[in-house]
Amino acid sequence: MTGLDGRRVYLDWNATAPLRPEARAAMLEAMDAVGNPSSVHAEGRAARAIVEKARAQVASLVGGSVDELVFTSSATEAAQTVLKQPFLFDTVKACVTEHDCVDTHIRRSISAEVGANGLPLDGYRSPPMSGFVQLGLLFAFAAANNETGVCNPVVEIAAAAKEQNALYLCDAVQAAGKVGVQQVVKVADFALFSGHKLGGPKGVGALRVRADIQLEGLLHGGGQEKGLRAGTENVVGIAGFGAAAEAAQRDLEDGVWERVAALRNILEARLEAVAPDLIFVGREAERLPNTTCIALPGWKGETQVMQLDLAGFAVSAGSACSSGKVKESRVLRAMGFDAVTASSAIRVSLGPTTTEAEITAFAEAWTTLYRKRTSRAA
Repeated sequence: MTGLDGRRVYLDWNATAPLRPEARAAMLEAMDAVGNPSSVHAEGRAARAIVEKARAQVASLVGGSVDELVFTSSATEAAQTVLKQPFLFDTVKACVTEHDCVDTHIRRSISAEVGANGLPLDGYRSPPMSGFVQLGLLFAFAAANNETGVCNPVVEIAAAAKEQNALYLCDAVQAAGKVGVQQVVKVADFALFSGHKLGGPKGVGALRVRADIQLEGLLHGGGQEKGLRAGTENVVGIAGFGAAAEAAQRDLEDGVWERVAALRNILEARLEAVAPDLIFVGREAERLPNTTCIALPGWKGETQVMQLDLAGFAVSAGSACSSGKVKESRVLRAMGFDAVTASSAIRVSLGPTTTEAEITAFAEAWTTLYRKRTSRAA
């Protein structure tokens, strides 16, 4: 088995979207810009123009002002820029299903205390600050979960944060480019974005900071990116990010993701017809249009990923941001699934170029593996 017509089928768009042709073209053009964006001569101004064009392109997709958007090396760096602020807050209220770039920092830096009240799956995490004056409260809730595609009620979360005089950090990495996030940016104080999730290059992200909030930069030096991200800008990567954002906006306007959602639903229906005991995680909730997370208790996700890889299909088990390690999904555990089920999940994520033929081929390959497994167990 070799995918479809002898070629591999890529169904792991939530990990990294394939580079868009528009991004590739913009990057190749930017490679010829020899100037430093901070230089005042013509070559420097040309490089600066590339950066600012991309900033406008990303801002147009996600909303907010260009003056509020800071380019970083990744969404992880963008998250750390907020989470490591020394004088802004000392308590974080976060969803226990947050991405590792948020969750890991909180668990390592702040003592965890799980609360029973508030929004579903809340974690109240407070540092040992006895004897100190509390600085403030930060909410950290993603717009959409990267493993399950389940969307959070961002507007309601923002309202709850406002009622508690808290700031709101929203991880919009998975949502941006798949659904409209301008309302998210409008109500959040901080928002995270990543270039490679929407068809741009790897190694470039962005942080939106509300205009009236002043942050301390993680990197100090020449004062680039409004003093929040010192170091010469990644002009080539930023150019690709901007072009990808512009193309992603066209996809949203053209209804491309409605077609993707229809394909996702076709896939789920075909798998369910074969395996009625298959669990579709978050199926009854609002989800991203391209994501399906399935679990068959006892059939390890790691095994499925390897078997499907050999069959010519790229999918993932859990988050792809854990240095290649496949382990029990803490997201599914937090959602109430037992350890066996949480270890048996895979994520299939589609994109604008995914075809029904590819979905059909995947369903057939998965079905073949499923039937072999059930026949051995009989």
